[in-house]
Amino acid sequence: MRTLAMLHTVHWYKQSVIEPFAEAWLAANPDIHAINIMDDSLLAESLEHGGPTAAVIARMGLYVAAAVRCGADVIMSSCTTMGVAIEQAQKSCPVPLFNIDEPMAREAVRLGRRLGILATVPTSAPATRRLLQREALAAGKSIEIETVINEPAFSALLAGNRAEHDRLVHAEMNRLASQVDVIVLGQISLAQIQHRPGVPVLQVGHSGFAYARQLLNEVPARKPAPVRQGAAAC
Repeated sequence: MRTLAMLHTVHWYKQSVIEPFAEAWLAANPDIHAINIMDDSLLAESLEHGGPTAAVIARMGLYVAAAVRCGADVIMSSCTTMGVAIEQAQKSCPVPLFNIDEPMAREAVRLGRRLGILATVPTSAPATRRLLQREALAAGKSIEIETVINEPAFSALLAGNRAEHDRLVHAEMNRLASQVDVIVLGQISLAQIQHRPGVPVLQVGHSGFAYARQLLNEVPARKPAPVRQGAAAC
């Protein structure tokens, strides 16, 4: 068995990550064991301060270390906003660690030069922009980025009004499509949007899990260690 650890920053990660993506992926990959670590104070504090604070970055580092102690072979963060925290943790993490939006960003840079970021959480847009710029630099490519943030859409989602959320997002996508080559929906909360406004639309979710599978393939399978009577287990 190989183990994928997922780090989440919203308490509704089951609805945003597990049910739409992880469940089918795990059913198709029975050799993978998954564990989840959640702390919704990470995103709340980041939103309050306009991005991950030093304390948020430090706590994310502790959760990465905890995932390693739990036997993770690969670790994936499901929160776009945590990009800078994951970059910091990657420096000392002994196993592959990535943010779920990284493979999406690489594909966006490959597909176009004028990239449009659509976000509904203010802190996710700068994180996505930073990631796209990093990937463009690595690819030796010049890009232009147009950013749109629609906070009322996220408020509607939190209130349980998915229809209003999707309506607002679709309208923003239609407006953005005339200005860019590719639309990037970096948030996991936007990963189930099905609208296609005439340009490629890239989302997190399936691409993140596909990359996790790629990384896990490089890890030798191991037998689960027996749990001794009275021993603590993750």
